[in-house]
Amino acid sequence: MFTNRLPIAKLAGAVVALSAVIAAVMLSINWNGAEDSTAAPKIDDLLNIMIVVSSVIFAIVVVALAYALIAFRAKPGDESDGEPIHGNTRLEIAWTVIPTIIVLFAGGWSWKVLNEIEETNPRHLTVDVFSQQFAWSFAYPGKEYAYSQGVLHVPVNRQIVFKMHSQDVIHSFWVPQWRIKKDNVPGITTTAIVTPTKTGTYQLICTELCGFGHSTMRAKIIVQSESAFEKWVGGLKEKVPTPMMVSVKQDTETNPEPLERVEAE
Repeated sequence: MFTNRLPIAKLAGAVVALSAVIAAVMLSINWNGAEDSTAAPKIDDLLNIMIVVSSVIFAIVVVALAYALIAFRAKPGDESDGEPIHGNTRLEIAWTVIPTIIVLFAGGWSWKVLNEIEETNPRHLTVDVFSQQFAWSFAYPGKEYAYSQGVLHVPVNRQIVFKMHSQDVIHSFWVPQWRIKKDNVPGITTTAIVTPTKTGTYQLICTELCGFGHSTMRAKIIVQSESAFEKWVGGLKEKVPTPMMVSVKQDTETNPEPLERVEAE
């Protein structure tokens, strides 16, 4: 029974070689594009770690499957039933414990990254984001709720805390180069925290199917110097419409600030 089995070392070598090839190919692809926020490198590093882990798991499965197909294939003309066998307790424990460890590792690392990218800076700028079928608009509380539609300006190298309010259905706030994506849910305030690191023009994209016009629900984002941002906001004349201000009040009452944040202030 054991004479046809390849040595464990050869199987392990095949797993290592296949893992290396798969990981090298997958890591050579720039999946997410430019890294234009402080969160982007951390999220990309997390993705790369999971690619390596997934490559090893995939290689183990492929090598084990290939070995089983070759070593235990039926000979021509053999139509007998397979030998009745009992499960391998140690193997069953192993394939339960190892995936559990992998999932806990992935969850712990993700938690660490999330805590790092959502740690607020005392100097942060708050911007309210309003989403509705099928448009984006923005308010700047620090400027007596100056209001802009379809275009968002933010300063570079300054943390932005986006307070998001949906006026109708669930939408989703996503800028690919920032890596941050957060749902806008009716009735509550959701928060996205971003620190842009490069000036330029970007697209804000809704990534939650929100109706027939979903694919057109975009807005221009301009990341600029602090002085240029202050000048632009200072020139805004329009104020936030009353229904949207009502939603800000209602959402905040429904979803109050965390206790620790209130005490810190």
